[in-house]
Amino acid sequence: MAVVRWELRRQNFYLLKRKSSLLLKFTVVVFSVLLFCEFLIYYLVIFQCHWPKVKRLAHDHGEQEPVLKAMFLADTHLLGEIRGHWLDRLRREWQMERAFQTALWLLQPEVVFILGDIFDEGKWSSAKAWEDDVQRFQKMFRLTSTVQLKVVVGNHDIGFHYQMSKYRIKRFEKVFNSERLFSWKGVNFVMVNSVAMEGDGCSICSEAEAELLEISHKLNCSRKQVQGSSHCEGGQRLPSSAPVLLQHYPLYRPSDANCSGEDAAPPEEKNIPFKEKYDVLSREASQKLLWWLQPRLVLSGHTHSACEVLHPGGAPEVSIPSFSWRNRNNPSFIMGSLTSTDYALSKCYLPFECTVLTTYCAAAGFLVILILAHFEFSASSFLFGWKQRRMHMTR
Repeated sequence: MAVVRWELRRQNFYLLKRKSSLLLKFTVVVFSVLLFCEFLIYYLVIFQCHWPKVKRLAHDHGEQEPVLKAMFLADTHLLGEIRGHWLDRLRREWQMERAFQTALWLLQPEVVFILGDIFDEGKWSSAKAWEDDVQRFQKMFRLTSTVQLKVVVGNHDIGFHYQMSKYRIKRFEKVFNSERLFSWKGVNFVMVNSVAMEGDGCSICSEAEAELLEISHKLNCSRKQVQGSSHCEGGQRLPSSAPVLLQHYPLYRPSDANCSGEDAAPPEEKNIPFKEKYDVLSREASQKLLWWLQPRLVLSGHTHSACEVLHPGGAPEVSIPSFSWRNRNNPSFIMGSLTSTDYALSKCYLPFECTVLTTYCAAAGFLVILILAHFEFSASSFLFGWKQRRMHMTR
């Protein structure tokens, strides 16, 4: 009898030890997977991104021209109170926050440009909802004092042409500077409200075009061939380099049929014709911008997919994919090294959403197997103890 009791006690102690071991293993696996999927994976992926090298000319006094490191992203689409499910918000906004903060820490850009559609519901959000969305944005995309943020307005921020109003535009510009022309380290950037490039003579459209014509005049005056013109006397002198054009809508192209790459539009969407003034700018508006500004590079968003286009006159355009998992499985951003005479771009991919989900599923499967194995062992131990007791009782 004493031997049986001792054996049962030993079995109970061993089962308790096994339970403690299972709990420890369960905790370690869950913590490790969370740490990897929610933090470490961003560092592992973005650490592989590097600033592209660009040619630097030497000045007369021997020093090389400075290089501006700029980060370009688009279409964050922060969800609002109407269409924003709490789980969707939590998952996708955490992804963008971690990706952005990790990129800032590892890559240390000097300026960040966001090319429109910062918010998903700015076109119809109430004043209170707008304030809440802005606070969330400022938390997610917080910056250090050494980094500047420049934002271009998109159709989801103020509405399409028939929805936009001066109230929505001023509300947006109160949070984000209404600067249209930005120059740093010899590089000129022109930021266009492409929603207002409708060409129908509306007051907002006319004001936007008048601003662009004034910028065009300043840029022309900065070029060496017209610096002696009497029309260019006075005013602040801009760098003499051709500008980089930043806007939300892409310039006109028929479709994404000629776009390639793993983050281009899917095959079933590539050949769908684009609608002017909705998917892309109109032919007329595109020609105006190219003629007025004569950009050396155009960067745009809106389509949520990547594309590279060479426009008439030799101006290249790069469409930047969405930064959010909500719009694509493989978000990315552009890293640009720019000087007054040259530029180089490279793409930095963020962690794929499918990779994170697969990791969670694999971890869940492993935990299920671990738990089943534990209960199978526990049942075997219980049956062994029960048999020992029955054998003693039958004696």
